[in-house]
Amino acid sequence: MQLRRSLGLVDVALFFLVACTNLQWIATAAAAGPSSLPVWLIGAAGMFVPLAVVVMYLSSRYPEEGGMYVWSKRAFGPFAGFITGWTYWCSNLPYFPALLYFMAGNALFIWGSGAQAASPAYFVALSLGGFAFATLLNVLGFDVAKWLNNAGALSRWIVTLLLIGLGLFAWFKFGAATRIDMASVRPSVQLKDVIFWSVIAFAWTGAESVPFVAGEVKDARRTVPRGLAIAVPAIAAVYILGTASVLIAMPAHQVSGLYGVMQSIARVSAQIGWFWLTPVAAILVALSCLGSTGAWLGSVARIPFVAGIDRYLPPAFGRMHPRWGSPVAALLTQAGIAAIFIFLGQGGTTVKGAYDVLVSSTVLITMIPFLFVFGSALRLSGGRFTVITVAIVGLFTTVSALVLAAFPSDDDPNKVLAVIKILGLTALVLGGGVAVYLLGGRRKGEVCNQLTTPSSSAADTTVS
Repeated sequence: MQLRRSLGLVDVALFFLVACTNLQWIATAAAAGPSSLPVWLIGAAGMFVPLAVVVMYLSSRYPEEGGMYVWSKRAFGPFAGFITGWTYWCSNLPYFPALLYFMAGNALFIWGSGAQAASPAYFVALSLGGFAFATLLNVLGFDVAKWLNNAGALSRWIVTLLLIGLGLFAWFKFGAATRIDMASVRPSVQLKDVIFWSVIAFAWTGAESVPFVAGEVKDARRTVPRGLAIAVPAIAAVYILGTASVLIAMPAHQVSGLYGVMQSIARVSAQIGWFWLTPVAAILVALSCLGSTGAWLGSVARIPFVAGIDRYLPPAFGRMHPRWGSPVAALLTQAGIAAIFIFLGQGGTTVKGAYDVLVSSTVLITMIPFLFVFGSALRLSGGRFTVITVAIVGLFTTVSALVLAAFPSDDDPNKVLAVIKILGLTALVLGGGVAVYLLGGRRKGEVCNQLTTPSSSAADTTVS
């Protein structure tokens, strides 16, 4: 069916803002201390800039629905395309629970509850509720879901401005709670600190999101690169200025990776007597998380949709709803699997332990498809020096993040169980993808050729 192309330039810029940033990474970075500030810049140079250049180049040249799935297929053949799409799709399954756990933790401040007062049941219940709401809006189509995406992006920007304003006020009124100078901002090379770098690399991803839904974008060939260029300054400000503001508001050793943003807002609000500001900010943080959930749900659902068109998944995945124009089968399937991940992550550990495992699993699985993305840029670059250079830098960052993400958190109560979960989930994802591809290829009767022969389009585009 013909897509309605409901996303204009402003929608795309806001989509990039909500997809490329997340307040949970501000909290994680602030908990690591002032040394995270230059690490943000290192991450931007090593991941965000290369990825943005590659996405702008590939999306302007190949603006089809499916994004990296299509690029990898063109460069290396159907098997590479499927595994790229499959691992990227699956990486979001643990990401959704991690994001919604962060939402649930910060939502505690709406009611003034202590961060430690909530049970695992609270986190599971609120995560499931938020996920169901975002899924429903995406089932109703982008005409409806884009309002949640836009509201999430605006909420995130408002919270960031609020963080910056409170941080500046606290600095002039009380002084910085965390010492920030040349010595404290120097990045540490200790293993526990270097492991944190993989999270920063992951935080700088997201530029690849909109090309998945290129069919929904008006004049995607021009709008996607322009929307990303508009969003870049806001993305950098959210991360770098947001982290600095949290560190100014409270000591780094007191910042929680799960509650840090609201901790700092609540602390300064209480110091100046504006107690009403805390629940308002908590609502905005929760809404920004729901916006991210909705944006990623709608975006990555296009991967099984395209795979369904290619007949590697059952035909239902390749159909749009006749009224709403949404890939209902893909949306409901990923909702069901992500709900299972919520329970698997929580099993046998604390709330923080579950959150850390979900984050590490997300980072590790997500980096696998980026190997193909940067490899596709090299293959399809047409000899362009800039594209080749940034793709090599992106590959180096991706491989480094892959290795570091496998290490458990330094304060995890059961490190062996954490490693088993992280590596086990990754192996399950890869093995499941190969099995699905083989079954789909057997139905098409062309597995052998696809495993060994790149598509003809790859050869054509490489020569061009």
